Amino acid sequence: MDVPDPRWEHFEHEADIGVRGIGTTPADAFAQAALSVCAIITDLNLIAADQLVKLDCEEPDLELLLVDWLNLVIFTIATRRLLFSRFSIRIDNGHLTANAWGEAIDVKRHQPAVEVKGATYTELAVYESDGEWIAQCVVDV
Repeated sequence: MDVPDPRWEHFEHEADIGVRGIGTTPADAFAQAALSVCAIITDLNLIAADQLVKLDCEEPDLELLLVDWLNLVIFTIATRRLLFSRFSIRIDNGHLTANAWGEAIDVKRHQPAVEVKGATYTELAVYESDGEWIAQCVVDV
């Protein structure tokens, strides 16, 4: 499966890893940030988008919503043993609803590099700059 052009990146932060999503809306930036988390674990091109999982969380503050969202993705990866390669998100008045597509973790094929433990408030920011939304924080690995 081909992953669309990445609009996410990692940034250095001591022993942990920063994740940053970039999009035309906060929802797009949140989806890209979630892809950035998954890309820490494995190459996104190795993840088939075969299974749909519906996720939702709520928080009136966009920055806190980002942390809740990423922690929900991380929790779902850990408890359902899934990896994701595609997200579709809607944010409405602090309520985030998402479709996440992925597949069960296959250790031999995916060769997970690291376990992401959780999103933190370190370097947490959600803002608009030059017509693009940025959503970022540091994740504990």
